[in-house]
Amino acid sequence: MEKIIITATAESIEQVKELLEAGVDRIYVGEENFGLRLPHNFTYDELREIAGLVHEAGKEIVIACNALMHQDMMVAVRPYLDFLKEIKVDYLVSGDAGIYYINQHEGYHFKIIYDVSVFVTSSRQANFWGDHGASEIVLAREIPSAELFKMSENLRYPAEILMYGATVIHHSKRPLLQNYYNFTHIDDEKTRERGLFLAEPADPESHYSIFEDKHGTHIFDTDDIDMMPKLPELLEHGFTHWKLDGIYCPGHNFVEIAKIFVQAKKLVEAGELTQDKAFLLDESIRQWHPKGRSLGTGFYDFDPSEVK
Repeated sequence: MEKIIITATAESIEQVKELLEAGVDRIYVGEENFGLRLPHNFTYDELREIAGLVHEAGKEIVIACNALMHQDMMVAVRPYLDFLKEIKVDYLVSGDAGIYYINQHEGYHFKIIYDVSVFVTSSRQANFWGDHGASEIVLAREIPSAELFKMSENLRYPAEILMYGATVIHHSKRPLLQNYYNFTHIDDEKTRERGLFLAEPADPESHYSIFEDKHGTHIFDTDDIDMMPKLPELLEHGFTHWKLDGIYCPGHNFVEIAKIFVQAKKLVEAGELTQDKAFLLDESIRQWHPKGRSLGTGFYDFDPSEVK
């Protein structure tokens, strides 16, 4: 089995320290111009400090460069890449072919993790981007287990699974919330902290978190992801790169959840992880998960024929 890699987002320098102490392998951060859906947008000085802390701990820093890159952003990204090279970033996360071109042809040579959130749904797709400069691939969250396991037979590059956290289902560059406010003559906040959500008329239990920022409008699934109950199956099929996303799980609670996944990793390495132990760890996760936000396994148990 390949080495298990746990990547965790961070919302503050203090949380970075706590996550490193907890035992995660990679810290995932970024800033406001080129990073999407981050728990916090750090300044350049803060990113430099975080890189130092991460490398001092013998871990890796991953920088989100996953914005939808229009032409003006492609022009502006080079000074940012210069800065990231200066602080010795270990990985970039990007799904833009322009970033791959600049990286290969202008001497940056970052290791890049290919991430377009919902689009990588086949091994052929994953291998294509690996062959064209990606070191690792982030798989879509909407893949049923039957297809996921079939993919694993042909993947030639490490594939990351969202193991915990909110999962985005829609992103529009348009200011959809502001347009709605303009139409209804409402004056309200649009930020993630405001806690806005959508509900389907036929399903009052649905709870699609929504916020708007400079990159447009972001909508998340009703259930946050928690794949701990499926961990033995995922490991059996070689999925050892785990992402923990704390965008809707702030502060100490997220660190405690990260500790539970580190505990699972240690059990795997000792050959002691069982399905019963995975269920017990899952119960611990639910104790720290934010109240009012539901947890599920996404499309994992769906029949592939039901997914359109």
